[in-house]
Amino acid sequence: MSSNFKRISAKLFSFFVKGLLLLAPVYVTGYIIFNLLDSLDSQFFVQYRGTGLIVLIGIIMIVGFLGSTFISVPVVQIFEEAIVRIPLVGIIYSSLKDLVGAFVGDKKKFNQPVIFVFNKENGIQKIGFITQDDLQFIDIKDSVIVYCPHSYAFSGELFIVPSSSLTSLNLPASDVMKMIISGGVSLSQDAKN
Repeated sequence: MSSNFKRISAKLFSFFVKGLLLLAPVYVTGYIIFNLLDSLDSQFFVQYRGTGLIVLIGIIMIVGFLGSTFISVPVVQIFEEAIVRIPLVGIIYSSLKDLVGAFVGDKKKFNQPVIFVFNKENGIQKIGFITQDDLQFIDIKDSVIVYCPHSYAFSGELFIVPSSSLTSLNLPASDVMKMIISGGVSLSQDAKN
């Protein structure tokens, strides 16, 4: 009877752990989205849950439309020049603008995943993204800048690597980013095959 109890207890515990592994990401994702929507709703003083998101999307689309018309381009440039001149605010604004532009828009930077030997002694390699392939502005030839994001953090390391030391990864940049951010835990089925 004791061995049956242990076997049943172990099975029940494994069901509990499996359920926890399935529900925890769903719950945490839902919790984060719920709080973001709640925060947006309170920012726009709306009564119905989720309306703040719709209002925000509408505002972003209107600003995007106005920002892409030929009349508003000089206005946007004047605004940006004024913002950049303000101490501290200019650094924050230009950094955020460059960061957002690195992921979306015409100047995407995180679309060339590479791998390189980080420590020749031990054969340790790093995965990153080429963010700058012309270093003439700092008098360096035949090298590129590779950014290696940290797992689960909004930070990373910047390396100047000889172009000849890089191996291009034939994977979608989004899969490589997911793999890095998750600490190697999240790999798509395409990457595994």
